[in-house]
Amino acid sequence: MLATTFSKASVAWRNTLSNKRLGFRYLGFASGSLMVLYMLYSISRGPTDVLSISREIFKSSTSPAVWEMRAEQVKQAFVHAYHGYEQYAAPHDELLPMTAGMIDNFNGWGVSIYDSLDTMLLMDLDDEFKRALPLIERTNFTDATPEYVPFFETVIRYLGGLLSGYAMSGEKLLLNRAEDMTKLLAGAFDSQSGLPLYSVSTAAERGKGNEISVLAEVASCQLEYAYLAKLTGKKEYFDNAYTIIRALENADLSTTGGMLPTRWNVTSGQPWHNMLQVSVGAAADSAHEYLLKQYLMEARHDRASLELYLRTTNYIITNLLFISPVRHLLYVTDLQSSTLVPSRIMEHLSCFLPGLLALGAHQLPLDRLSDLGISVSDLVADLPSDLRHKYYTLLTKYNLRDLHMWAAEGIAQTCWLTYADQKSGLGPDEVVMDIAPRSGSEFYQDHTNGREGDWGAGSWFEALEKWRKSGARGAPPGTADRPPVTYDEDERRKGPRPNHSRDYATRKPAYLLRPETLESLYLMWRTTGDERWRERAWGIFEAIERECKTATGYAVVKVVHQDPVVLGNSMPSYFLAETLKYLYLTFKNEDLVPLDKWVFNTEAHPFQVFNWTTSERRKFGLSQWP
Repeated sequence: MLATTFSKASVAWRNTLSNKRLGFRYLGFASGSLMVLYMLYSISRGPTDVLSISREIFKSSTSPAVWEMRAEQVKQAFVHAYHGYEQYAAPHDELLPMTAGMIDNFNGWGVSIYDSLDTMLLMDLDDEFKRALPLIERTNFTDATPEYVPFFETVIRYLGGLLSGYAMSGEKLLLNRAEDMTKLLAGAFDSQSGLPLYSVSTAAERGKGNEISVLAEVASCQLEYAYLAKLTGKKEYFDNAYTIIRALENADLSTTGGMLPTRWNVTSGQPWHNMLQVSVGAAADSAHEYLLKQYLMEARHDRASLELYLRTTNYIITNLLFISPVRHLLYVTDLQSSTLVPSRIMEHLSCFLPGLLALGAHQLPLDRLSDLGISVSDLVADLPSDLRHKYYTLLTKYNLRDLHMWAAEGIAQTCWLTYADQKSGLGPDEVVMDIAPRSGSEFYQDHTNGREGDWGAGSWFEALEKWRKSGARGAPPGTADRPPVTYDEDERRKGPRPNHSRDYATRKPAYLLRPETLESLYLMWRTTGDERWRERAWGIFEAIERECKTATGYAVVKVVHQDPVVLGNSMPSYFLAETLKYLYLTFKNEDLVPLDKWVFNTEAHPFQVFNWTTSERRKFGLSQWP
């Protein structure tokens, strides 16, 4: 169809040139129309003159036996942390590792138990698992602290832990308790659109929340609810999941290039454009993650989520990725306000992104989108002309799989360097990236919240285009290996000596035992076989052991660049669910959670990939699927 249209347009163009009576405005209109048709025609035919660069795989000298020993050290770290929780905090939510105390900060139901179930199973800690079951059986989900519990956190930690625990053990109690809890959470869906409200009273079964919510909290339960629907056969759970999926599919994303913005109106089910922001950070991260993972978990049938994932990654690559001025570090930031200016803030939470990109490149035929039944022309339709041109270049001049892997490699390296640059070996929670060589203090002080300055420098996509057009010599921009840069005390106070800049300043200096960087290092290792990612993860584990270990568990670090570090009195449950799990899986030689058979939720709880049966498709209204 497009070929015929293109042919007709060419004839019309020739007729236009031969008709001297037509004015220049008609010539301009005809040339513009022809260019759009040519772009769509070229995209429909597939990539032409595609750039693809092979990458060398690093093999470590560390023997398989040593990797197993390292995995065992991580297992012992988990045992130390969980036994400290059991002794001093259970059945409360989390351990206070500096005072051997406890805190109820996530509903008061013992979140560390639920978050740890599948980690115990992966590590063959059968005794700990068996001790957890009576505590789970006795939990009263209607007795919560406070009365209204956060829906998002309850789903990803408690429900996710129960479902993955059941998937890995077959312990029926866990599935029964998952249903008990989910029935009490139903009030969260009482909004007019069906998007979940921020919090829910499990005693009154009533939801509560502001009309304007953030993307991560309204669009990060689909995986759990769809999986529960599969396990139970109950349509109400499926409807909860797919109401969200359909809302995202039908949303007006014209102002954000097909990417889901961070603010949503839970009444209308549409983005809230009064304060426009696109981000892969705290307000949005898991929602973007679930676009790909929903598709993979349901055996690659949910086309709506896949197309949203592809549009989102197109936008991220062309608009949210930047290069720093001296070390040429590749980083991701958010865009905000009506003009969508970059903040230059890079969050630790955003360090999940390289792992997600690597997972997608590994599991999807990104260099053959037609194999997925994807019409690439549909992906660029209804976009502003500047974005359409960027996407056209991206989709026709690059091998899309390679492009995603370059982005994954560059961002993963930057995330790792924020650890390796510190004397403690631990990464700060937020940094602000430079747009010019730094001359002042490395302590970031800015009362405008990081949003001042010249926003015009450093686009990764522009750097890629210059590299491609100049012959693509050397590594793609932002992907070459960079050594760590460690400052002495004088440099930290006054700024770096010449040619010794890190290219960023610390904005939030705490290390909160977060998993995102280690998650990406694990996925980079498993998808590429490149062992530099394993070695870098080992360095981070050594730093955690050296700096964070206490007599009862592990503690967060208040300021990563202090020597010695000062510890805070917190051991988040995600340290047991995610951080130690990803480390263990990175060092184990056996692939315990094959990526084509399991999908991790955003709290690192693995769910099995499944197919909807014919009867389930009929029951749930999925008869149109292949």
